[in-house]
Amino acid sequence: MRDAAQAYKNMSKQVAEPRDLEAKLLLEAARRLQAAHDAWEYDDPGLDGALLYNRKLWTIFLTSVTREDNPLPAMIRQNVANLGLFVMNQTIALMTAPKREQLGPLININREVAAGLMRRA
Repeated sequence: MRDAAQAYKNMSKQVAEPRDLEAKLLLEAARRLQAAHDAWEYDDPGLDGALLYNRKLWTIFLTSVTREDNPLPAMIRQNVANLGLFVMNQTIALMTAPKREQLGPLININREVAAGLMRRA
């Protein structure tokens, strides 16, 4: 979890708004997943590293939204938690039986959530 947590810490020094930071990290995760998708035919498309980064990032999000002191409305917290669980399940599936087409939903979720965060920032 150190890679994503360190990225979060480093980016927090550069941006003032937490939503902007979260959006940038999600876009970075989407970029890494997209790169693995695009390089699928190569011996090492970077899939493991991309999945690890994404999993660590979503672990941070899940931990945050399940905290009792999280200020988000309960419905938003539940939606983020549901997305996080889906991301985790997809990640496990990709780690055990990699299939290129399974990357699409993860890439899209990260991009869409980032877009939503940027609109709300």
